[in-house]
Amino acid sequence: MYTSSIKEGMDYEKLEKSIVILISDYNLKSLESIEKYITKWNIREEENPKIILTDVLELYIIEANKVKENMQDNSSLHSWLQFINNPEVKLKMENKEIKQAREVLEKISKDKKERYLAELREKYIMDQKAIEDAGYDKGLKTGKIEIAKKMKNKNIPIKDIIEITGLTKEEIENL
Repeated sequence: MYTSSIKEGMDYEKLEKSIVILISDYNLKSLESIEKYITKWNIREEENPKIILTDVLELYIIEANKVKENMQDNSSLHSWLQFINNPEVKLKMENKEIKQAREVLEKISKDKKERYLAELREKYIMDQKAIEDAGYDKGLKTGKIEIAKKMKNKNIPIKDIIEITGLTKEEIENL
């Protein structure tokens, strides 16, 4: 995700900020000494932990099991985590999005057809993403092949074509 925000040959300074959110339904052993349910992580130097390598990459770990119903936290995140942990419990401070999520969940849970449709929707989204990724990769490969053909026609050495396009010697020779 982090490196996909730039293309080959672009300057690393153009990398866009990436935030990764991991929601765990179990407590992580390495974080058991930390009581809070959400922790923020950056890349730090081992002997100088106050020095952060970059501010464009963050990882948030949310341990849902650490969320307690009686915690004095009225944040929207806390409400969502309570809902995720136990969708049956009615929350005191209910927001409209959680109410809507509960209604959809109840509808889907009661009706086999609705559950099946929800699974199909999820599969469709994953399939579309896979198709998009495959198309991007195929387009990238096709572009490299076209460039390699032009370079080969200009009698540019194969080793240079390999270096520039990333294609194999065999792929270039077969053009």
